[in-house]
Amino acid sequence: MDDRSTLLLASQEVDAEMPMAELIAALEDAFVAYAREDAQMPPKSYIDLPQYNGDFRSMPAYLDATDWDAAGIKWVNVHPDNPDDHDLPTVMGTVIYSDPETAYPLAIMDGTVLTKKRTGAAAGVATDHLAVEDARSLGIIGAGEQAHTQLEAISQVRDIEEVVVSDVDPEAVQAFIDEYDEEFTVREGTVSEAGHCDVLSTVTPVESPIVSLEDVGERTHINAMGADAEGKHELADELLLDAKLVIDNYEQCTHSGEINVPWSEGVLDDADLYGEIGAVAAGETAGRTDEDGITVFDSTGLAIQDVAAAHVVYEHAQEHDIGTEFDLLGV
Repeated sequence: MDDRSTLLLASQEVDAEMPMAELIAALEDAFVAYAREDAQMPPKSYIDLPQYNGDFRSMPAYLDATDWDAAGIKWVNVHPDNPDDHDLPTVMGTVIYSDPETAYPLAIMDGTVLTKKRTGAAAGVATDHLAVEDARSLGIIGAGEQAHTQLEAISQVRDIEEVVVSDVDPEAVQAFIDEYDEEFTVREGTVSEAGHCDVLSTVTPVESPIVSLEDVGERTHINAMGADAEGKHELADELLLDAKLVIDNYEQCTHSGEINVPWSEGVLDDADLYGEIGAVAAGETAGRTDEDGITVFDSTGLAIQDVAAAHVVYEHAQEHDIGTEFDLLGV
């Protein structure tokens, strides 16, 4: 690739150049860099567009990992009316990936599939540190697109054999089963049956809790992935209070993560938080111990994850001569 060209990467190319095992490793590097203050991540900014029932979000970051550094920004939207009104996805993202030394735009890539896969990879990092070592079963509540990357990532860090999927849409459940039943033992189940697996991932947009304390096993690890805005809330307060609670970022989780509702109501406070996943990944805080029961990872999605994922994509695209080069700046 010409050093003065910018690489354009479409969604299929981003998907092909983002192997999950390497993505999980890169996200762990990013979490560690952030915990050690070797990263910069300004707060996510929002542009609300109530007239279109949507919003834009900008997510910039720089991180200096052990063997590499990277910078970039993701520009992403949430427009719930898109599928019905415009035949477009609810969420679309674009990532600009830049050379930290010169600020030259190295790549412009689709951020939609990148977001899906890096979200799964974040659950992979958390599961590796917080789930029991011999975890063999995975429950998934919500059979949408994010369910697929949850299974893809978590099966990288644990030898998953059985998958129980629960959703209000039986067609979505059947489609999920059909896709994976040759690789895993996959079946439909209730919320409680999914919750009594060794690992549980919740990937729904609900605003009223659907998982109670009684719905999960005594040593289940839960990846709470669905809450990404104020008011969203998948896990009952009693469950959160009983669990060892690990978050990805204090500001984002208290504002728009799984804990945001009980936090705003005074049910949870600082004393209920065990720590951030970066400190766990860095070894500064212990992950799962023999004394632990239920563990919960509250994931809101961080800009450092997007930049780490873009780094993986860009390096692989260069290696495999993938993408379209163009002269963006004409220099």
